[in-house]
Amino acid sequence: MTKKVGFFNLSLRRVLADGLSILDGARLRMLYYGLALAFFTLFVILADVLYQHHVILSITTGVMFVSAAVLFKFLTYRPRWTLISHLILIVGTIANVVDIFVAIQNVDVVTAEVIILIMLFSFYMLGQKPGLIYSLLNIVPALALMLLQYSNNYVIPLKPEKVDQNTSIVAMFACFVLIAIIISHFYNAFIKTFTELKETSEKQNGLTSEFEDAMRKAQKSSEAKSEFLSTMSHEIRTPLNAVIGMSNLLITGNPRPDQRENLEVLKFSAGNLLSIVNDVLDFNKIESGKLIFENIKFNMVELMQNICGGQTLTAHAKGLAFKLDVDSGLNRKVLFGDPTRITQIVFNLISNAIKFTAEGSVSVRATCIEDRHNQVTVNFAVKDTGIGIDQSRLDLIFEPFTQESISTTRQYGGTGLGLAIVKRLLELQGIKIKVNSTPGTGSEFTFNMIFPVSTEIYEPAPKQQQLAEDNDNLSAVRILIAEDNPVNVMLMKKLLSKWGITPTIAENGERAVELVQYGNFDIILMDLQMPVMNGFDAAKEIRKMRDHQKSGIPIIALTASALFDIRERVHDSGMNDYVSKPFKPNELFEKIQMLMKFPTSSFKFSDTPVVP
Repeated sequence: MTKKVGFFNLSLRRVLADGLSILDGARLRMLYYGLALAFFTLFVILADVLYQHHVILSITTGVMFVSAAVLFKFLTYRPRWTLISHLILIVGTIANVVDIFVAIQNVDVVTAEVIILIMLFSFYMLGQKPGLIYSLLNIVPALALMLLQYSNNYVIPLKPEKVDQNTSIVAMFACFVLIAIIISHFYNAFIKTFTELKETSEKQNGLTSEFEDAMRKAQKSSEAKSEFLSTMSHEIRTPLNAVIGMSNLLITGNPRPDQRENLEVLKFSAGNLLSIVNDVLDFNKIESGKLIFENIKFNMVELMQNICGGQTLTAHAKGLAFKLDVDSGLNRKVLFGDPTRITQIVFNLISNAIKFTAEGSVSVRATCIEDRHNQVTVNFAVKDTGIGIDQSRLDLIFEPFTQESISTTRQYGGTGLGLAIVKRLLELQGIKIKVNSTPGTGSEFTFNMIFPVSTEIYEPAPKQQQLAEDNDNLSAVRILIAEDNPVNVMLMKKLLSKWGITPTIAENGERAVELVQYGNFDIILMDLQMPVMNGFDAAKEIRKMRDHQKSGIPIIALTASALFDIRERVHDSGMNDYVSKPFKPNELFEKIQMLMKFPTSSFKFSDTPVVP
């Protein structure tokens, strides 16, 4: 857009806007200098034709002279170059046609130059379509006159007006100069435009290169963050493993009532710390986009009972009524899905409900709202009679590290990651969670999930016997533990001693490989991060042994790592399974039992089944 100036302005500089394009600037300059030159040229020609008493030429030249003066003033006052260009071409076309058919009644050199000038001007100023129209409006009359003269059919009662040589020379010179002005200005504009495009392209290439560098740095930063979180996870989980493990061992040792109370507090606090660490790691895993959902078989009733088992005790400890209601239509169905993530979602919702409910009840429902034989839609609902949430802050509670209010954070604590994790896990599956809440009355969180259904019929597995009753089953098991942390070694020895097992200890991966080479073991518990040789490399070396009995020894990885691909790395290194630290004794016991039952099999993580 051009600037607005005073009426008496005659300067071109004042009408050129700062943000004007190169091509538009060239158009304005060409109009300015072209109209100025046309004004003086037409003044000379007008004086000459008036002197020669050429009436028609005087009229057409006078009209163009006045038009040039008016349009020049208009240009320096309101530089609307499109309108001015049209007006110039209209006046010039009319004058040219009148001169051809009435005044000179001929197509001479000057007329040809004027037509060429109009063609160039119209194309450069207005573009292809207007340029073509104005060109034809000038070319067609000239050709028509030439054809009529050739056939001797053009006769009018007016005598042609002949201009002298001086007028022709002035007109020809002015046309050449105007053509040169048009070409020079637009040539310069095109060169500048091409140069600018080249510079822009080079800058774009530079920005692209910088962007790629920034992406590489961001990727490295993300990898460094993941490695850092993995290291911190290992460093935090390792002592937590000892704290929780020792607490469990001491509690089972018949302590005095006051000692039991202290141990329960210690265990509870360690569990809270572990929960916070897990929340941060899980949220980072989700935000990184590296979370992969499993698609394995499970039974909904069994899963919900397992989720709510511990939560029921927590609710009752607060004096809350706890109710679990699972649709009976799901009792015998085997579903495909990710039970780990379902557990994480429902567990977080229940934990929140219990945390923010001082009195009343918490109820959990899993209702089959649609059954299509090969798939079911289950509605999950967690309802409480707690403090409730203000409607204006419902969206805020799902933001990471945020709770409903500062007072809520101070009173109830927590990281504010629970609901953020729930929302992200559901969104990654294309599911939206709904909240119905009234302050002071309570809240209800609901969402629907679709599960493919297996053709199998679910049969509940017989309950595992207590560990104390199974000591005889494991007393003869030869276990090798590869662990460099002395506290964890002591913990494992104490734990296995309760099962009647005396393990062999290897302080690093290299020592573990040597002991397997020269000894006989039934199962190996392998820590992953060890000096000299880590657990992954040690497992690979064991799998390469020529003795098939040794190379086929079941290996369970014990890891406190939080790397996203830990399961794949464990599997790729040849290990059979893994247990995360801090681990539950029952979980480790069951996995040892399973692998000892099938000592020569290559146990793998559940493969994804074909969805029916």
